[in-house]
Amino acid sequence: MVSERVTVGGFRSAPVFPRVERAVAAILVNGKVVAPVDVPVKLDILAPKDLEDWRFGRVPYLERVIHGSLSRLSQLLRILGFHCHDLNLVPSHTAYVKWGKGARTALRFTKTGEERLEKVYARRFVWPGKGPFHPPRENSDGLA
Repeated sequence: MVSERVTVGGFRSAPVFPRVERAVAAILVNGKVVAPVDVPVKLDILAPKDLEDWRFGRVPYLERVIHGSLSRLSQLLRILGFHCHDLNLVPSHTAYVKWGKGARTALRFTKTGEERLEKVYARRFVWPGKGPFHPPRENSDGLA
């Protein structure tokens, strides 16, 4: 069970932060975009096959195939948002629609379809710089 709500001031001390940090770094090695659906795959709490099944509409909502508690997933998404902000990545809404033949219907992330949560899942983070991603430099105070 997740004991505390992650805050902007303390997210780096969360036990899962180092794993999120490594996952984001691995994603940015190959591109400029970090999508919340890619991080759980890197952390082995979402199987690539399950993600593909959801994208093709064979799974009604993504949270159904996440391994682990939804409260831990919520914590992970908050940490991801704070970390991407610190990396100067720009949030951008993405419309997730069903892959394959047929209607391009919107995909759901949550069982309830709550708009606020759906927006959190659909927000990806983009490196706005030219060339490959590079982390922000730290100043003499140790701050980015």
